Amino acid sequence: MISELEIIFNSTHDGIIAVDNNARITLFNRSAEELTQRRAQEVIGRDIREVISSTRLPNVLETGVAEIDWKHPLGHTNIITSRMPIIDEDGSIIGAFAVFRDVTRLLELAEEITNLREMRIMWEAIFNSTQDAISVVDERGIQVSVNPAYTRVTGFPRDGVIGQACTVDIAEGESIHMRVLSTGRPVTGARLKVGPHAKDVIVDAAPIIVKGEIKGSVAVIKDLTEIRRLTSELRQAQQIIRKLEARYIFDDLIGKQPNFVHAVQKARVAAASPATVLLCGESGTGKELFAHAIHNASDRSKQKFVRVNCASLTDGVLESELFGYEDGAFTGARKGGRTGLFEEADGGTILLDEIGLMSLETQAKLLRVLQENEVRRVGGTSNKRINARVIAATNLDLLEAVHEGQFREDLYYRLNVIPVQIPALREHPEDIPLLIQHLIRRINQEYGRAVQRVSPAALQRLVRYRWPGNIRELENVLRRAIINLSVYESVIADVHLPELASECDDTQQPGCADQGEQHVASLRDTLDATEKAHISRALQSCAGSRTRAAARLGISLRSLQYKLKRHGLTRNSLQND
Repeated sequence: MISELEIIFNSTHDGIIAVDNNARITLFNRSAEELTQRRAQEVIGRDIREVISSTRLPNVLETGVAEIDWKHPLGHTNIITSRMPIIDEDGSIIGAFAVFRDVTRLLELAEEITNLREMRIMWEAIFNSTQDAISVVDERGIQVSVNPAYTRVTGFPRDGVIGQACTVDIAEGESIHMRVLSTGRPVTGARLKVGPHAKDVIVDAAPIIVKGEIKGSVAVIKDLTEIRRLTSELRQAQQIIRKLEARYIFDDLIGKQPNFVHAVQKARVAAASPATVLLCGESGTGKELFAHAIHNASDRSKQKFVRVNCASLTDGVLESELFGYEDGAFTGARKGGRTGLFEEADGGTILLDEIGLMSLETQAKLLRVLQENEVRRVGGTSNKRINARVIAATNLDLLEAVHEGQFREDLYYRLNVIPVQIPALREHPEDIPLLIQHLIRRINQEYGRAVQRVSPAALQRLVRYRWPGNIRELENVLRRAIINLSVYESVIADVHLPELASECDDTQQPGCADQGEQHVASLRDTLDATEKAHISRALQSCAGSRTRAAARLGISLRSLQYKLKRHGLTRNSLQND
């Protein structure tokens, strides 16, 4: 019997120590040895206080009162101990024993559980408070969790979808969850209709992967109705802001080629001066953006920026808009008169766009404003001094217009104080990839799309095109291409691009030359051939040194490398020449 008890005592994971009525150790099991780092044969028969100085077994012998679940340290560990007296049949205390165990790991686990519980509470709060609808399914595509925003967006109650297949909420389109589960890849920007009212939404979904295995899918659902409303409000706000202030800065002028950088540098110089600026360039090159940037970089940036399109107004209306009018100045004049745009721009900047189309009579009045810094309202008898910085913009050759008598020479020289010539897009084609990325990001924000880039073939076609409409035409082409993409596509390929105006193959095509007429090479082909031959001669004269050839040609090394690639001028071809 004794041997069986010893086996039981030594098999338990709890430490057990027993003492007699003199506090001498009579039992010291194997777990007690491990916890105290003492051998039983060394301590049996010794006073417990000599072995464990902090023991309370003598107190139990003295009082006869049990002590249950006391927590205290034992060396470098924490233990929980229960101490009880041993009482014989006569009620006498003949000894005491303690049962104890190491709870260090249990305390660590308890702390981890507490931290996990707190983290779960935090994530549940985030999950339930986010304004985007969230849906979570398991590896079989069964809905396991949705947040309150999901109910608001889809119209389905939580109890109506939990435990159901992930297709239960789809009114039109395929299940994005099932696509993620089958492919193991995330999906972004998917368009669907969900709920009983077939609401338009955009869905982003990603797989839930645990130890390399797909355990489910989580989807974020955005209400397109709300996005459209916010976009409309933003567009309205932008239109209001556009009337009150300039929106662009020099960082918004995208380009790294020397001719474009030179124009930007000259505009920066103009910004630091109060002098009149004349922006020249073809339609669509970004003259208004330059004007915004000049204003925002000047000491007038906190004042108004007023834009006037001289081509959109008749002569009489333009004059009254620029200079204002007095009460009763003409039939239909507003009672009390009206402040002119020059007066509104006082202290700030006024942009006179398409100034080359202004009539000679209005030009004469504008010249007086520039010379005297005074305006007289239509029908008025007195002048008012103003301090408005004038930026003029035109896509015409004003000097030629002067020679033809269509533009006043004195006004031309008054405007042409700081001329800034903005190059056409075909004059810095190396900047087209940069502009494409910039415009794609902007169009993505407007259209709620996630287009990432243009394919190499499409990019080559866009770079080779001559762009008669310049950056405005490039933006129009990209917008049409993005519209042609499905919601699942993120790369603009050649097939998505619309037919480009004035785009002809190197061979004769219908529309490029009438049948039966003598073939005449296009100006573009002739210029390309001339450029190729000239570059080839420059490289040969410089013994193939691209750096010296670029310097001799007056272009950057990067521009030369682009042109070599465009014309197919390799080292082998040059040697063969």
